[in-house]
Amino acid sequence: MQHLGTDLARAASVLRSGGLVGMPTETVYGLAANALDVVAVARIFSAKNRPHFDPLIVHLSDWTEVDRVAQAIPAEAQLLWNQLGPAPLTYVLPKRPEVPDLVTSGLDHVAVRIPQLILARQLLATAGVPVAAPSANPFGFVSPTTAQHVADQLGDQVDYILDGGACGVGVESTIVAWPEGRAVVLRLGGIPVETLTEILGYEPEIRTSSSKPSAPGMLDAHYAPGKPVRLMAHGTDWSQVTVPQGIQALAFAANDWVASLTTHGDCAEGAQRLFAALREFAASDYRELWIELAPEVGLGRAINDRLRRAAHRAED
Repeated sequence: MQHLGTDLARAASVLRSGGLVGMPTETVYGLAANALDVVAVARIFSAKNRPHFDPLIVHLSDWTEVDRVAQAIPAEAQLLWNQLGPAPLTYVLPKRPEVPDLVTSGLDHVAVRIPQLILARQLLATAGVPVAAPSANPFGFVSPTTAQHVADQLGDQVDYILDGGACGVGVESTIVAWPEGRAVVLRLGGIPVETLTEILGYEPEIRTSSSKPSAPGMLDAHYAPGKPVRLMAHGTDWSQVTVPQGIQALAFAANDWVASLTTHGDCAEGAQRLFAALREFAASDYRELWIELAPEVGLGRAINDRLRRAAHRAED
């Protein structure tokens, strides 16, 4: 495919000229556009068929650029940056008026992230503009973790796809906000809540669902493979489960009876493989997926959050 490759300069040029780029990050691939160009941002919503009430994350190459899009930075946000640096963490901050309302869905705050992946930061630095980038997939469906996933799902709607290999984290960034002065987690993701608790000195409240989201990834039905997903309790004894024909069963850890998401029950491995597993199920002949939840700790919380949203339509 001619518009999929490793030409960083070309990808940066596309961003500067108002085009759309499939951008690799450590979490998932993003559908990137110049965040200060309203026409370019509108193309994101059109390509994804994304509702305008769902705000976007603005990506920057370094924390020193935060004041281009945000102001009145909370001291705890600075503390998290000082401790974590570039990371799968998004900060919801008071926005500057230069940020188009389309990016923030009319809200007075903006979600900001500095990716951990070096290639992503190089692209952002070369482009020289703040970049809005939700996941590069049709709205509500499984997020892409390779460049080919982007090409398969969005095709020629993307002007260039920068291939950075498979994503190392595999689930989206954790999103944290300060609506009443204390940290609140709006989306579980690549930075565990336990890590935030250790740095902040208290456990942030978790508010991860809303019909009118103040951050991405808060809708109940999301990450859907297009077929029913049934959630199995963590620790399910698969030797006692009869799996009907036409059903795919996926344990969390390796066992003697069904396939598994991980080899040793490691949540980091599970997060990295999750979306690929959902995508493989979507493309298969199986009519339904029975999948075991992860342990409800660390990255396991983020895995389970994605699985519950993927299963939501089947449970309605």
